[in-house]
Amino acid sequence: METTDPAVAAAAVADGDLVVYPTETVYGLGADALDAEAVTRVFDAKRRDRTEPVSMAVPTVEAALEYTRATAPERAFMHEFLPGPVTVVLERTAAVPDVLTGGRDRVGVRVPDCEPALALLAETGPLTATSANVSGRESARRVADLDSEIRAAVAVALDAGETPGGTPSTVVDVTAGRVHRRGAAAADVEDWLDAH
Repeated sequence: METTDPAVAAAAVADGDLVVYPTETVYGLGADALDAEAVTRVFDAKRRDRTEPVSMAVPTVEAALEYTRATAPERAFMHEFLPGPVTVVLERTAAVPDVLTGGRDRVGVRVPDCEPALALLAETGPLTATSANVSGRESARRVADLDSEIRAAVAVALDAGETPGGTPSTVVDVTAGRVHRRGAAAADVEDWLDAH
């Protein structure tokens, strides 16, 4: 089912279902990031290796701090770059399930700079933040471009038209001073790390 109403997608998440939602980069595959069973269904839909962590999206930096233990430099970085096309790797709390992080003690956190996504997240709380595609396939910038397998796995696709960017988020570990994946805003992130 396709919709432009975040409340319809939020209701599906509350039922434990998977949804597709827009970001400023590509469409994401969302489920309740704190529900281990829902997260497992995301891995299954993407055919993703369970050792590869999935990030989580939240509506604000303050919300991210409810599920992580961020250092002062990490907080400063988040306030500089979020919302935006950047994923910050932070120490997680016990509320974040092992399946999301592949058993690691850190989790990638994203605050998308996309109004429909933020409206959805304001209703649902943390969602999985991973591209809405089978692993290894092209990411989708339009709902019409979704894999048939992804379409079959989700209850609702929140359609906001074509996403403005196609480059995935930059993934950064501020504490280590390392960019794990160069993506959107990578040069700005690297400049910030160099200056701090």
